[in-house]
Amino acid sequence: MSTHVSSIHVRRMPLARHSVLRIALRALRWGVTLAITFLGLLALTFVIGRELPMDPVLAVLGDRAPAAAYAAERLALGLDKPLVTQFAIYARDALHGNFGVSLLTSNPVLDDIRRVFPATLELATLATLIGLVIGVPLGVAAAARHNKPIDHFARFVGLIGNSVPVFWLGLMGLLLFYARLHWVAGPGRLDPAYDGMVDSHTGSLLLDAALAGEWDVLRNALSHIVLPAAILGYYSVAYLSRMTRSFMLEQLSQEYVVTARAKGLPERLVIWRHAFGNIVVPLLTVIALTYSNLLEGSVLTEIVFAWPGLGSYLTNALLNADMNAVLGATLVIGVMFITLNLLTDALYRLFDPRTR
Repeated sequence: MSTHVSSIHVRRMPLARHSVLRIALRALRWGVTLAITFLGLLALTFVIGRELPMDPVLAVLGDRAPAAAYAAERLALGLDKPLVTQFAIYARDALHGNFGVSLLTSNPVLDDIRRVFPATLELATLATLIGLVIGVPLGVAAAARHNKPIDHFARFVGLIGNSVPVFWLGLMGLLLFYARLHWVAGPGRLDPAYDGMVDSHTGSLLLDAALAGEWDVLRNALSHIVLPAAILGYYSVAYLSRMTRSFMLEQLSQEYVVTARAKGLPERLVIWRHAFGNIVVPLLTVIALTYSNLLEGSVLTEIVFAWPGLGSYLTNALLNADMNAVLGATLVIGVMFITLNLLTDALYRLFDPRTR
C-alpha cells in the first residue's frame, strides 16, 4: 500500500513541475511579446516625430529666432546627436514617464494626459456599454429572426451607422436635443457654475459626484455626457449588432444547432446557450476593438461637443506643432491598444477551454 502511494506521489511531482514550467514559459513569452511590442511602438512614435515636417526647435522659439538661440536650443534638445542616440534618450525618458513639456500648457505632457484622459475614458466606456447592452441583443435577435422585421431594422441601423459621419450626427443632435428641445445640456463636461464642487478621485466626474453625494453636479454631468455618449454609442451599436448578427448566422447554420432543435430543446436555450456560447470568443475581439477605437477615435465627437478629452488635446497639439504632446498622446493610445489586446487574450483562456 505504501509503495502504491509513493509511486503516485512520484508521478505527481513531475506533473506539478511541468505545470509550473509551462506557466513560467507562458509568462516569459507574454513578457517578451509585450516588450517587443512596446519597443516597436516607441520606435514608431520616434520616427513620426522625426519625419513630420515640423521643426521642434522653431516650435519652441518661433520663426524669428536668432541663429545662436536656434543652435543652443538644438543642442539642448539633443538633435545634434546620432539618431540611434536620440532614440535611446527618447526611449529612456518615455519609460520613466517623461514626455517633455507641452508648448501649449507649459506643463509636463504626462500631467496633461492625466488631466484629460479620464474624460475620454468615461465617454468611451459609457458608449461601449451602450453598444453592449443594445447592439449584442439586437444582433442575436436579428440572426434568430433572419429576414424578419427585426432583422431588417438591425441592418438599417448598421447601414446608417456606417454611412453617416459622426460630426454631422453630433451637430444634428445638438441642434435638435439642445438648441430646440432643451432636453440635454450643451457642449462641455460640466456647467461653469459647478466647476470645482467635486474633488477628482477616480477621474470619472459621474463617479466622483456620486461618491461625494453632490447630486446636482451628477445630474448636470449626466445631462452633458448623455448626448455625446449616445452618438458614439450609436456607432458602437451599429458595429456590434452587425458583427454579432454575422457570427450568429454562421453558428445557427451548423449541424449541432439542427440537432439541438431536433431533440426538442427550447429555442431560447439553442440560441443563447449553444449558438451564442460559441461566438463569445470572437465577440470579445470585436468588443475590444470597439473600445479601443472609441478611446482613440472620438476626436471629432470631442471637438463637436467641446469635450475636454484626449482627442481634443491631441488635435490642439497637432494644430500648434506641439510635438511633445502629440508623441506622448500617441504613445498612451498605443499602450491602451496593447493593454486591451493582452486583456482579450486573457479572457480567451477564461471563456474557451481549448486555448488553455
